[in-house]
Amino acid sequence: MSDNNLTNKVMNIKSHRLSKKEIDDNFSDLHAPLSAIEALIEADRCYFCYDAPCTKACPSDIDVPGFIQSIRSDNLTGAAEKILSENIFGGMCARDCPTEELCQLACVRNDHEQKPVEIGLLQRYATDSVLNNGVQLFSRQENTGKSIAVVGAGPAGISCAHRLAVLGHKITVYDSKDKLGGLNEYGIAAYKTPNDFAQQELDYILDIGGITIETGMQLGKQINLEGLQEKYDAVFLGCGLGSVNKLNLDNEDISGVIDAVEYIANLRQTNNKDELMVGKNIVVIGGGMTAIDIAVQSKLLGAEQVTIAYRRSKKIMAASEYEQALAKKHDVQIQYNMSPKRLIADDSHVTAMEFDVMKSQNDGSLKASGENITLKADVVFKAIGQKLVTEGLTDNNSLEIEKGRIVVDEQRKTSLSKVWAGGDCVLDGDNLTVSAVQDGKLAAISINETLTQGA
Repeated sequence: MSDNNLTNKVMNIKSHRLSKKEIDDNFSDLHAPLSAIEALIEADRCYFCYDAPCTKACPSDIDVPGFIQSIRSDNLTGAAEKILSENIFGGMCARDCPTEELCQLACVRNDHEQKPVEIGLLQRYATDSVLNNGVQLFSRQENTGKSIAVVGAGPAGISCAHRLAVLGHKITVYDSKDKLGGLNEYGIAAYKTPNDFAQQELDYILDIGGITIETGMQLGKQINLEGLQEKYDAVFLGCGLGSVNKLNLDNEDISGVIDAVEYIANLRQTNNKDELMVGKNIVVIGGGMTAIDIAVQSKLLGAEQVTIAYRRSKKIMAASEYEQALAKKHDVQIQYNMSPKRLIADDSHVTAMEFDVMKSQNDGSLKASGENITLKADVVFKAIGQKLVTEGLTDNNSLEIEKGRIVVDEQRKTSLSKVWAGGDCVLDGDNLTVSAVQDGKLAAISINETLTQGA
């Protein structure tokens, strides 16, 4: 390839594909908030079922009929209190939670071939009324004299810290980044949480007091689990997954092959999205929410062709039907049964990617069919999952880890007597914000019970 051709190729990755106004419009709120009249009409559609299947489907146990009844009674503070007392990140979860797969799927209106109650939008309506007006619903109990370390300032860690602070304990939250919020700040698609909502919600949560923040503190470097156990009465690990899985292909480090998680984080932190470098032909490897998020956002930034390549069938794809439909609505192509085989490059920049077409076997395994497909790509995004970084966790080899995750019981207690864990770092988690929040809450309840026994 000549130098001139290489220059043309690299020029396919450029900024200002769309005007600033076009991009700002593209990244406006995915779902417009309900007006007061719309909220009352929607709340009136609820049957207020005695067995509340929607509540049973909610990972954080929110009393859904209860808060909707409060909206009907024009008691927004009461509605917000019912939500936030179970899920302190109720505002973010109203925006990001896959309600179409959880509470709204369980809505009995589905049984009558009707549209389910818009629970997510109603939850947002209620929580925004409190967050926007700064109405603090919580206060700290008397100081217990106990201190707890929380590692990770994401949904699990902050959920745990807030509940423990309310109960009167002193909390120190350690995080490796300078800005708090974890995936709520760095990982969720920008069109789901515009206007710096993640920080607004976080400021509200931390306003409870009793929580000290220590940033720039990374496990295995500035802190380690053994030292935290010695210093504190209890430790909660909400450290997430700090390392990205590899494709394990030759030339994986060539220009144009990019970590989707890192790119999304940069996108979330920039004030001028029109200045981001964007490819013309983009291939996304993966089948989860990160794959959907990077694909859709690439289209919103002006990419011409975006294809998600997933190695298994549509039925098994981790991203929900709703999210897959959202991607297709934005002209993202999704191709299934495509296993990465080879990165094709000219002068150290990716130009295409070759895939094996896979077939499912009777035992559920996959086997290459012998057919290959090649897709043009000036950018390849890796969105094939992350893994736990164990540095600083396993100094004494007594923390039980299985399948690359921390093992916990129903109370989110680990194999160590003073250590609990939750969120993406624990075994058998579902990588949902709402589940991480629940993990933090359940761990806090267990920690409090443990520390106050006999008091």
